[in-house]
Amino acid sequence: MNSIIKLQYDNGLFLAAPNAKTGYHRVWIRDNIYALFGAEQIQTIHALLDIMKKHSYKIDWMIKQPTKEGWRYVHPRYDENGNELEEPWGWKQNDAIGALLWKVGKLDKEGKIEWREGDKEIVQKLVDYLQAIEYWHDSDNGMWEEKEEVHASSVGACLAGLLAVDHVVHVPLHLIAHGEHALRTLLPRESVTKHTDLALLSLIWPYKIVTARERELILKNVEELVREKGVIRYEGDLYYGNGKEAEWTMGFPWLAIIYKELNDSKYYFYLNKARNAINANGELPELYYGGTSKHNENTPLTWAMSLMMAAENGK
Repeated sequence: MNSIIKLQYDNGLFLAAPNAKTGYHRVWIRDNIYALFGAEQIQTIHALLDIMKKHSYKIDWMIKQPTKEGWRYVHPRYDENGNELEEPWGWKQNDAIGALLWKVGKLDKEGKIEWREGDKEIVQKLVDYLQAIEYWHDSDNGMWEEKEEVHASSVGACLAGLLAVDHVVHVPLHLIAHGEHALRTLLPRESVTKHTDLALLSLIWPYKIVTARERELILKNVEELVREKGVIRYEGDLYYGNGKEAEWTMGFPWLAIIYKELNDSKYYFYLNKARNAINANGELPELYYGGTSKHNENTPLTWAMSLMMAAENGK
């Protein structure tokens, strides 16, 4: 396996994959948080907080005048300098904000973050932002940037983020209560239209925001999505479809990590599946076309590589 450091810009931000043709050379908030499982770097967190500061006017505007218009939401994706990309996108990705808050709070509890001027202020604004959009019943585009609906994976990420920073900034108790109620109501489904979804694994790891029973049901359902070269995101997924759903390599190391933490021998099964999905260049691509050994052009995928490194290191 190759290192993911080569997939990083000088300012610490990670690109999704080295492919400008598909736009994967851009910087996603979520992908950067997941990249840190393979390469822990405070520089990346500082760079992400700086992006939020750069666009704090937008956060303030939403807090003062909430709306459901997508372009008014905090963007999930930027260029390497932290500038918004204007082309239409699935802008409502609440889980990305939750992920950032979760990582910031976790690093602070571990004594690994150096707070700079304005950092805690922007964290507080992000908490207030989640309150303004009423994240617990807000229809967003979710982890896969698709149909707007209330996603359990988004609600759970926000809830985990709020719980993680409640020792750093002020988190109103009703934000936690609303999130808990919404999540318990939604699970084990991802949404009204999705019985299950690969994104639900995030609630087990890294967020650890589910009960033992919910974890059991989520794993049972997600494992129905396991294929030869990866895990499909959900039934009927059309992205990079070839008549069958694309098989996402990140699913294997993700499941391996979860089973490693459960001291379950399935860890070795999924670790081997992940190793078998590595291409000739020692990389995990984004996905393989359904039922084939041909992968798409987004390789290596930073997110998948990072999860693989975490799975192999037993993190």
